[in-house]
Order: sequence, then structure tokens, then C-alpha cells
Amino acid sequence: MTNWPILSLMIFIPFFGAIIISLIGGDPKTVSSNSKIVALWTSLVVLILSIFSWITMPTDGEFYFLEELDLISSIGLSYRLGVDGISLVFILLSTFLVPLCILASWKSITFRVREYMILFLILETLLIGTFCALDLILFYIFFESLLIPMFLIIGIWGGPRRVYAAFKFFLYTLGGSVLFLIAIIVMANVSETFDIRILLNANIPETLQLWLWPAFFVSFAIKTPMWPFHTWLPDAHVEAPTAGSVILAGVLLKVGGYGFIRFSIPMLPYASEYYSLLVYVLSVIAIIYTSLVALMQNDMKKLIAYSSVAHMGYVTLGLFTFKQEGMDGAMTQMISHGIVSAALFLCVGVLYDRKNSRLISDYGGLVLRMPKYALVFMIFLLSSIGLPGTSGFVGEFLILISAYQINEFLALFSGVGIILGACYMLWLYKRVILGSINKKIGDISDIDIREFFIFLPLVVLVLWIGIYPESFISEYRESISNLINSLNERIVIQ
Repeated sequence: MTNWPILSLMIFIPFFGAIIISLIGGDPKTVSSNSKIVALWTSLVVLILSIFSWITMPTDGEFYFLEELDLISSIGLSYRLGVDGISLVFILLSTFLVPLCILASWKSITFRVREYMILFLILETLLIGTFCALDLILFYIFFESLLIPMFLIIGIWGGPRRVYAAFKFFLYTLGGSVLFLIAIIVMANVSETFDIRILLNANIPETLQLWLWPAFFVSFAIKTPMWPFHTWLPDAHVEAPTAGSVILAGVLLKVGGYGFIRFSIPMLPYASEYYSLLVYVLSVIAIIYTSLVALMQNDMKKLIAYSSVAHMGYVTLGLFTFKQEGMDGAMTQMISHGIVSAALFLCVGVLYDRKNSRLISDYGGLVLRMPKYALVFMIFLLSSIGLPGTSGFVGEFLILISAYQINEFLALFSGVGIILGACYMLWLYKRVILGSINKKIGDISDIDIREFFIFLPLVVLVLWIGIYPESFISEYRESISNLINSLNERIVIQ
């Protein structure tokens, strides 16, 4: 174990990278080129640090790489950092996707490149800080600040309705965050601390838990997003640039799931069990309803956005089973969805960069012109369906096992979502990739070397998790086991 502040380094290196980019001078072409290079190398350094943390950290479920500095001692506010197996995998997911986002934007972003790269590095800083924070107020600052760079990325570099989508995203998430702020102030007042490690095992009165939990729930449900708080997501995805959609689907949606497993469930165990039936109902509705909506879409981005809501429905279902298999499955599903959804949006971005269209009806027969692309797209699509041997299968399988232990009909209705997912994804593949060549595609080119190296690590991870999931599940199993044991000590979970 290292004694140097590796978490602070991971948080602030992207921030300093953003400062360096802001100081780059020269003509516009030079500024653009150097900004991309600095952003890429900065993100790769952070990726290396996160991998080092993963290799060196024990898997016993405790918090490591602890850092603490008093900020306002009178109220107990501290700069308090630390990671366990749960938070570290989300940091890895963030640091893995940011370099891919920068590479994906290499040619597609042609104006205000400097500002774009600065915002992505600031976004990485805030994401890592969110998953590292062990102080409630510090977590809230990082959590809430995520809105700003994402709002600007959508609002400046997005599509024709980018302003509407950006404001809708901002207002939805801000509204939920205000409730969360009130709840954490009340909780801290009762517990007399902002230290998350203490609050994880705090005995908050049951009546108060029933009032606090809905505030937590609304905030994290909007971020996830759960039905019926999901309406901002399709608009945001459709209008966001490709890299914006990648980081939004890949990491930002996971902040909601992280909030449930880090705050709602361990800090408010009685209320979590009390409201679990509500979560089951909303999760099943999300799985079935948004899958049916996805079947009706002609915009590829919107279809993938609705599929994300369905997949995150499995996550919330698994988390609130309060069982080892379900929570392991939910974590695995979040990792898999972060990789697969990011990859699918990148696939759409490849087509959009060539033909400036996301409409399914504008494509067809791409396998004849883009065979490499067709193969890559098929791998990610099959993982999204949950084909055995891919990452998508592992999480959904564990969640369904856990759901069956709760109620047979809960597992049955949840399983319908897998069938519907196969329907809309295979239908998408048939219309875009197979069949006769659509005259609209013209002389479209296959993926180039840059795009190949973007897709390669994603393909490797999809197959790695699918074939050898234990290598990932072992990282957070003990953390989840400690959480479940703590729940069982404070409340009997049926």
C-alpha cells in the first residue's frame, strides 16, 4: 500500500491538465491540436493511477487510501477521501471511458476544441471526487457540480434542440439534488457528523428514516434514471455529442446506483426495506415499458437511451433484494452497462460522423460496406441482450436469481425485459446492418485505425467480464457482504 495521496492525485491531475490547456497559445489549429494531446495524455496518466490503485488495494471490503483534512472544524466538515471495492470500480470505469471520449471527439469536434477538452477533464475530476468522497458535504459538492460541465457539453456542442435538452437535464437533476441536500443536513444534525464511514452504521430513528428516504430516492432515481423520472434522458442523449452520450450513459447514470448502494440502503435500512415493494414495481415498469417504447424508435440514439432505462431497472431491482447475488449482479450490471452502452453510442457516432444521420431508416446493408463495423456492433448488441459469454449476461442472471428468491412473479416479469431487449436490439441490427444496401449510405467507409483502437478495449472488457466475471466481482464482493451483514444486524430483511 502506498502512503502518497493517490486519490487526490487522481482528482486534481485532470484539473491541472485543464489549466494547462487554458494556457496554450498559438494559432487556432495549434491550440486545437495541442489541447487534444494534453487532454489525452492527462486522462491516460489518471487511468494508470486508477489501475495501480486497483492492483494494490486489498479486497477485504474496508476503506483504503484514506486522506483527511479539516476544512471547518466547528461543524465537522472535512476533506475526507477513501475508496472500497464498490467505489473503486466506478473510478476505474470513469478513468477508462474518458480517454476513449477524447479519442472519439478527435475529428468530430471542430469548434471550441480547447473549451471542450477543458470541460471533459473537469468532468473527470468531479466524477472521481464523487466516488472518493467520504464526507457528506464534500460528496454533495462533487455530486452537484457534475451538472455544470455536462450542461455545457450538451448545450454548446449538441444537436438542434440542445438548449432545450440541456435545461431539461439541468432542472431535473437540480430539483432532486435540493431534496438530497435537505436530507443530508437533517441526517448530519441527528448523527452529529458528516463522516460517511460513521453514518454507514448509524442508528437513525425509524420514523425519521421514512421521511428522509424519499428525498434520497428522488435524487438518485432521477440520476439513474428510474421510471417515471427518466424523460430527460432520451432528449439529453439525442442532442448530446457522441462523447457526451458516452460519458452520460457510461458513468453519470451510475452515480444514481452508487447513491443507492452507498447512502440509501446502508444509512436508511429500515426505510429501504419498507419502500422496497415500491422500488420493485417501478423497476419492473421501467424494464417492460421502456423496452416497448424502444421498439417504436427510429432514432438509434433514442432507442439506446430507452434501453438504458430498462437496463438500469435491473440494477435497482437487484440492489433492493438485499441479497448477495442481487447486489453483486447490480454492481456487475452497472459496470457492463457502462461499457456496452458507451460502446453502442460510439457505434452510432461512427455512422453519424460519416452520414450525419442517426435515423434507422437511412441505413441498411452496412455489412456489405462495413464488415468490421458490423462485427463490432454485433458483439456489443449481443452483450446488451445478455448473451452468455458476454458481460451483459452475468449481471442480469444474478439479479434474476435474487429476484426469484423474493418472488417468482417478480422474476417472471423481469425476465420479460430480456425478451423485449432481444426484440428491439435484433430488429435494430437487421434494419441497419443486414438486408440490401440503402442508396442513402453511398460510398461509406469502414472503421479506421483510430476507431479500431477505441473499440478494441471495449470488446476485450465485454468478453473478459462475460468469460471470467469473478475477476471483477471479487473486487466488491466483500464490501457488499459487509453492507448486508450491517443491514442484518440493524434490521431483519425478509
